[in-house]
Amino acid sequence: MKSYEVNFDGLVGPTHNYGGLSYGNVASQSNSQQSSNPKEAALQGLAKMKALMEMGFQQGVLAPQERPDVAALRRLGFAGSDAQVIERAAKDAMPLLVASCSASSMWVANAATVSPSADTRDGRVHFTAANLNCKYHRSIEHPTTSRVLGAMFADQKHFAHHAALPAVAQFGDEGAANHTRFCRDYGQAGVEFFVFGRSAFDTRYPAPQKYPARQTLEASQAVARLHGLSDDGVVYAQQNPSVIDQGVFHNDVIAVGNGEVLFYHEDAFLETDKMLAELQARLGKCGGNFQSICVPRAQVTVEDAVRSYLFNSQLLSRADGSMLLIVPEECRGNERVWQYLQSLTSSGGLIREVKVFDLKQSMQNGGGPACLRLRVALNQTELAAVNPGVIMTAPLYGTLTQWVDKHYRDRLSENDLADPQLLLECRTALDELTQILKLGAVYPFQIN
Repeated sequence: MKSYEVNFDGLVGPTHNYGGLSYGNVASQSNSQQSSNPKEAALQGLAKMKALMEMGFQQGVLAPQERPDVAALRRLGFAGSDAQVIERAAKDAMPLLVASCSASSMWVANAATVSPSADTRDGRVHFTAANLNCKYHRSIEHPTTSRVLGAMFADQKHFAHHAALPAVAQFGDEGAANHTRFCRDYGQAGVEFFVFGRSAFDTRYPAPQKYPARQTLEASQAVARLHGLSDDGVVYAQQNPSVIDQGVFHNDVIAVGNGEVLFYHEDAFLETDKMLAELQARLGKCGGNFQSICVPRAQVTVEDAVRSYLFNSQLLSRADGSMLLIVPEECRGNERVWQYLQSLTSSGGLIREVKVFDLKQSMQNGGGPACLRLRVALNQTELAAVNPGVIMTAPLYGTLTQWVDKHYRDRLSENDLADPQLLLECRTALDELTQILKLGAVYPFQIN
């Protein structure tokens, strides 16, 4: 039976803004308080989805969240009508209003960790929504994320959904941004690669000194248990604390993998040789041939990687066996990175082509091509069981671009977040979107 890696891209929400909320994310902080363009952001993301679909890749879409999150503000003591809650938050605690308006759910690499049926004990595809408890503005996402994923992957015969891990520091879970799967074929058993920044209980593991390590070893281990993964099918590795302190807040900022290939920076991990040997041995038991591409620090520095998001790219396997790398425009703007990519593709190695996409609106807020997609490996039967409304087609692309043009603003500043009309615009848009994507009632305003 044929199997696929389906990329479900996050649709950028109507409140896309540059709040500078993510400490440790260089781009997020450096562009704080600038005016954003939600319409352009959403259209840039949709253009990438359409392009990958037209290249022959299976492509889906994942809906954004309701923002501002008035219910979250009510839990923090703001009372009255929805408009009054927003007005009082703007007057008394503007940072909380900004956090409640974050459109960071667009980066669905953080939505969940996904294990394909070929790896799990019960033969179903498993999803665990990420608690994202390191940042308040992201910690409020997982209830809606769970409902949206449940509406997309509803057939319990094929799909299993787990609640987010306990929302405490010891189980900080950032989802698929720290998870990669290696396999010979998407439908065959593979090796799931969990990368953590620190251990909550074991002091033998070093921790970064400047920026927080968001993913814990204990969270990764818990997800592996929930998904019913075998010990032989899992490898754990620690991120290099020094690169976290240079702005590598997730592993997908310094490494990306797909199929049998890991593309990574020389400084990405601790005990790299041991990790590579373990991946090679375990994938070999699955019939695979693990291969790695190391980018030397002498050619591309960690700073270059963070500024360009070279590794926050999509590494895609094509039908002819070659690999395609999807990178943001910022890679072309960095001389060292672009020179490296030209030499990489001209060498006749594993990665044969690089395609560049303009994702400036997302990049300025700290997320590149890899942040915008959640990878789900599905066989033909499972793909047929996915809610068809979320699978990208040419007609759906046309409908969604019209929807964005109708509902999104082309400029948004911090002061605009205090406008109660923005909440009404968002709810109107999302109510229509759930009908377009056939999701049913998934948002609080539709349920309460």
